[in-house]
Amino acid sequence: MFDFGFAGSRGDNEKEPMTTMGFLDHLEELRKRLVYSIMAVAVGFGACWGFRERIYSIMERPIVDALRANGLPDKLVYLNPTEPFNLYLKIAALAGLFLTSPFVLYQVWMFISPGLYRNEKRYVVPFMVSTITLFSAGGYFGYRIAYPRALKFLIDFSKQFTPMITIGEYTSLFLSIVLGMGLIFELPILVFFLSLMGIVSPGFMLKNFRYAILVIFIIAAIVTPTPDVVNMCIFAAPMVALYGLSIGVAWLVHPDQRAARQKKAKQAS
Repeated sequence: MFDFGFAGSRGDNEKEPMTTMGFLDHLEELRKRLVYSIMAVAVGFGACWGFRERIYSIMERPIVDALRANGLPDKLVYLNPTEPFNLYLKIAALAGLFLTSPFVLYQVWMFISPGLYRNEKRYVVPFMVSTITLFSAGGYFGYRIAYPRALKFLIDFSKQFTPMITIGEYTSLFLSIVLGMGLIFELPILVFFLSLMGIVSPGFMLKNFRYAILVIFIIAAIVTPTPDVVNMCIFAAPMVALYGLSIGVAWLVHPDQRAARQKKAKQAS
């Protein structure tokens, strides 16, 4: 049986039996969810393979725009005959994973749901919607704002040289920025689960706000591909806003806060 450590905060009306599963049952359930997820991603891969060139044209738009703005050739190069084929495989796989992410996230939820009480299972829709929305927002922010500005700085700084940018190197940089920003935007989801289990509290997050700002700027300096302060601030600004949002999330779901609100509601009634 799963036990996430916050059963003590539940009211009497929430104490219905949970599904008890043995170790082998857990393994079988995990295997089933993994098989379903892999099958879904494979279908998504097949669907995205037919659009691989169109997907990559969207990915390379930031570097093409930056090169054209400086009057430079806008064609990327490759050094190995197999590199384009391997690149398209990677792109189709990642696009397929993103396309089927609602189904994959649902499989994750179905795996952990036997250890949840009935009132906690209602979080499945908000969990899926907020996870996908935040990840998409982070990726879009990286693609439309952070990454183009970083490329513009780098190309302008090196315009006295002739660039020979390979498709593999560019794609690696693109994915590290866009996917990295998508993962960073999942901070409220992480705080949601940590607060739900009572590991972090809004008071703790407020008390350590200054240290959080320091850590955020260190992360921004690592993630930012350029050394200038402006781009670092562009990366750090949404992380600071997300930390503030996470404090509100922690206040809503922390067991102590929920118990205090329930007590206040009973006294008012």
